[in-house]
Formats: sequence, structure tokens, C-alpha cells
Amino acid sequence: MKVIIAEKPSVARDIALIVGAKERKDGYMEGNGYTVTWGFGHLVGLAMPEAYGFEGFRRENLPIFPERFQLVPRQVKDGKQYKDDPGAVKQLAVIRSLFDKSESIIVATDAGREGELIFRYIYHYLGCTKPFSRLWISSLTDKAIRQGMDNLKDGREYDNLYRSAKARSEADWLVGINASQALCLSAGRGVFSLGRVQTPTLMMICNRYMENKNFTPQKYWQLRVQSGTGSITFSALSAAKYDRQDEAAAHLQQIQSSGTLQVTAAEKKEASQEPPLLYDLTALQKEANVRHGFSADKTLSIAQSLYEKKVTSYPRTGSRYISDDVFEIIPDRIRLLTSYPRFAAYAVSRSTPAASMPPRSPTTMRCLSPRISPATSHRTSAPSTR
Repeated sequence: MKVIIAEKPSVARDIALIVGAKERKDGYMEGNGYTVTWGFGHLVGLAMPEAYGFEGFRRENLPIFPERFQLVPRQVKDGKQYKDDPGAVKQLAVIRSLFDKSESIIVATDAGREGELIFRYIYHYLGCTKPFSRLWISSLTDKAIRQGMDNLKDGREYDNLYRSAKARSEADWLVGINASQALCLSAGRGVFSLGRVQTPTLMMICNRYMENKNFTPQKYWQLRVQSGTGSITFSALSAAKYDRQDEAAAHLQQIQSSGTLQVTAAEKKEASQEPPLLYDLTALQKEANVRHGFSADKTLSIAQSLYEKKVTSYPRTGSRYISDDVFEIIPDRIRLLTSYPRFAAYAVSRSTPAASMPPRSPTTMRCLSPRISPATSHRTSAPSTR
């Protein structure tokens, strides 16, 4: 029996349909020699300080540096204490049983740093030592899943990706736990949260807020001249700025009296503007906020939902370029737009038979890609085949 583990149930269902695992069980799907199970995001995480014998906030305990980090099932808060999430414990038991019975394991968590960490934490927590292969895909289309299953990667190829994710996770723990406790002890009362990412981000927001709050606008005056010859007209703004209106008026009077101006410099240049790069997650969140007032979380939620519905490829990416395999589908993606009146004319003008596609330079790839994109280990996302 081959066990496939996905990051979430929706992804597991899509993969199960392709491999023929159609029989629904409690916590997994089975059939055709495959068993497909899933996590619910991070089922396993790093233990809290209490697991290492550090109770409460005590100055003498700081800094807390565990000799070896312990993995525990996902924790939920119960009053002032943390306890194992019952749902996570139940699903981990299912996964343990399937791993024990399996001939081989196929990892189908998201193809990125966090996806790798999610699986490895489960793998190590369960004490599994069986070899595993990696399904590395950035789209959930039937074609992408089939191709990925035909080209499984050796799981060891992603050891460094896991080490990177593990270092990030442990750094977050060390900074968050120690800094938060230190601040609470220094303040003397209250509970405060500091984090490796959240605190510098909050500081940037506060600094910007204070700059705006303390900004004192100052008035100044400049002279603007309208001129031209024949059919060509232009306006010029004085380089000098005047603190007082009467000073600016005096200089204006001098110019009007003389009736002439001296142009001290003129510059002519040609400029070309490249087509915009595709969206990565950050760029998409920024534009969605400007255009629609969406929060970053809302944009990510919508993008993730579209990904799971096979409308776009994986959204959590920092790349703004498409890869060679995605480039192959671009003509078909453009042709799909002809069914939408708003884009039909443009799509027809851009539709090009695959045989006559231009060479795959970075520029043509960027220009031909629909301007939708998606984590750091992925190329940018493009609309997928439904």
C-alpha cells in the first residue's frame, strides 16, 4: 500500500480522484493500492517552555535555550494552560497507523518551505524512518497531478529546504518566547507579545504613524509659466521655492516686466516601459488592498480558495516569473479568455498557435503570461485548466 499525505483535506480529495482512492474512511481515502490522508495545516509544532521545565515567567529562567526542541501535537489554549488539540491527536493516530502499514510514503504537502516543514514535523514526531518520495507540483489540475505522480522526486532532495524551515521555526520560538517574557517581566504587569517578524513590522507601522502625526506642513510658492510656439505648448515650474508670497509676487512682476525668460537647461530622453511583472503574493495583496480595500489575510484566503478550486496555481509564492512547464500552457490560457467579452478582443489579438510561439526568453515569458501569480519555492502562478 502506498500512502499519500496532503496538507489539507481538499487537496487530498483532488489527488485521491486521480489515483483512484475513492473509498472514504475516517481520516483518509482508500483504493487502487493507494491510501490518501491529510493534515490540517500544522498538526505538530514546537513544545512550549513548560515542556522543558520552565514554569511561569521568571527572570532567572531567561534566556530559554532548549538543548533539543521537542515536538508536540498542535496546542490549543484552555484557560491559562495549553493542551493537545483533540482533532490533531486523532488525525495523527490515523497517520501513524497508515505509515506503519505502508510500503512507501508520498509527500503531497504544499511544494514550499512550510509545506515541507508540516510533513517533516509529523514524520519525526511519529518516529517514522521509512523512505519517502515527493510530489512537487504548483497546480492542482488533473494534468499537473498526473505529471507529478509520474515524476516523483527523492525526498532527500528537499533536506535543505526542511533545514531552512526548521531554522525559521526555531528562531521564531527563541525570539518570541524569550523576548515576550523579558518584556513582561520588565514592564512589571500585563502580558505582551513580541515576535521575530511581528515586532519589526509593528515598529515600521508605528514609525510611519508618528511621522504622519508629527508632520507640520509648510507653505511655499513657485512660479509656473505657460509658453509655446506654433502648436507646441508647455509649462515650466521655477526651481526656486519662496517662503513668502510677496517674494514670489515680486519675482513674477520682474518676469512680466521684462517679458522674457532664460531657459537654463533642457533635457530630452526616450524611455521605454517594460510590461509589468506577474503577481507574487505580496504584490497581489498590495493591489487588492488599493483597489478593493482587502486585507492581506482576505486576499490570501481568496487566492487559496481559487487554487483549491483549480482556477489558479499555488498562491504562496515570492516569484514573479513562470517556469518552462507553465509556459507550455500559456497559449491555451489566453484562448480561454475569448469566452469573456471584456477580454475577447485582446485574447484574439494575442492568440498564437503553439508551433509558432516565439523563443522562450524571460521577456516573452513575462509578457505572454496572464497577470496573476502566486511561496518562495514556486514559480509565479497562472490560471489553471478547469
